[in-house]
Amino acid sequence: MNLIKSKKRVSDHGEVFTPPWLVEKMLDLVKGETERIDARFLEPACGSGNFLVPVLQRKLAAVELKFGKSDFEKRHYSLLALMCTYGVELLPDNIAECRTNLLEILVDYMKIDESDDLYKAASYVLSQNLVHGDAMTMRAQAGQPISFAEWGYLGKGKYQRRDFRFDVLTGSSAFSAEDSLFAHLGKHEIFLPIKIYSPMSMRDLAGAFVGDAPGGV
Repeated sequence: MNLIKSKKRVSDHGEVFTPPWLVEKMLDLVKGETERIDARFLEPACGSGNFLVPVLQRKLAAVELKFGKSDFEKRHYSLLALMCTYGVELLPDNIAECRTNLLEILVDYMKIDESDDLYKAASYVLSQNLVHGDAMTMRAQAGQPISFAEWGYLGKGKYQRRDFRFDVLTGSSAFSAEDSLFAHLGKHEIFLPIKIYSPMSMRDLAGAFVGDAPGGV
C-alpha cells in the first residue's frame, strides 16, 4: 500500500501511514486487549483506519468465537465492538474514509445492508466515535471541546451512553499526581460525565441516524 497520499500532505500535515505489517506487530503487543470485545481503543490521528480496522477485525473475531451461534447476541455484541473503537482525525477526507472502512468491516461480517437497524445504528455510532478535529488542541472542527461517548451493553438489547470531555479524560495523570489537590479523589469523583442518556436499544440508535452515508449526522 502507499504510505503517503501526496508530498504536499506530508509537508503540510506530516501525514505518513503506518504499514499493515507494523500495525499488526504493534497490536500484538496488547493482543489480549485487542481480542476483548469491550476494550476501548482510541487512535488520536486515525487517518483512514490503519489501526482501527484491524482492531475491529480482531474484536469481531472474538464476537464470532463467543456469540457466533446466537444471532441476537452476535448482532448486539458486534455493535458493542464498534462502540469501543474511537478516533480523532484532522483531515476531512480521512475521517470520512475511516467511517466508511469501519462500517464496511461490520457490514461484511454481519451480512447486512442499509435497511438494517444494525447498519443505521453503526453509522450513528461512527458519527459519534470518530471525530473530525485536532487531538492536540482537543477541539472538534467547529471549535468546541471534543467529547466522546462511553458506550456500555446492559444486556437484553439495551445500551447505556455517557459522554465525557476528552480534555478531562486526558488529565488523569495530573489529577492523580502525589502533590495534586485531587490526588485523594477517586476516578468516579474526577471523571464526571457531561451527559447521561437513558438506556437505548439498537432501534433507538438507528432512529438517531440521519443521512445516507456513515457519519451523516
